[in-house]
Amino acid sequence: MKNEIYPCLWFDGLAYEAAEFYCSVFPDSEILETNPVVTLFILNGNKFMALNGGDMFKFNESVSFVVECEDQERIDYYWEKLTQEGEESMCGWLKDKYGVSWQIVPDGLAEMLKDGDKAQRIFQVISPMRKLDYSAIKNA
Repeated sequence: MKNEIYPCLWFDGLAYEAAEFYCSVFPDSEILETNPVVTLFILNGNKFMALNGGDMFKFNESVSFVVECEDQERIDYYWEKLTQEGEESMCGWLKDKYGVSWQIVPDGLAEMLKDGDKAQRIFQVISPMRKLDYSAIKNA
């Protein structure tokens, strides 16, 4: 028996459209199957479900997807694609046009934040930013 875990994203009638959008943004992505209620898809090798559940629930920042980027070019790419018709927030956070929250961050950020002194410097550098500056964070 396979114990697979993957997120289910609740949409108001836009599940397939959202899955198509995400698959266009991320490499190694494809729609696996779809029906009027559920669309299963792969993003960057990770399985997701999009559900047409109605308008009773909305996305909020309490759940976000972290995209680790190897360089500023990747940060810029994901930031540009995911903020189209969406909205920028602070410290590398954004909401896409469907209201899903994302964090576009340099790779290794979690590791860098383990060092208390470096973490303080990084937070000072990140605080005024919307889209993150890869080199400023790495050099903090």
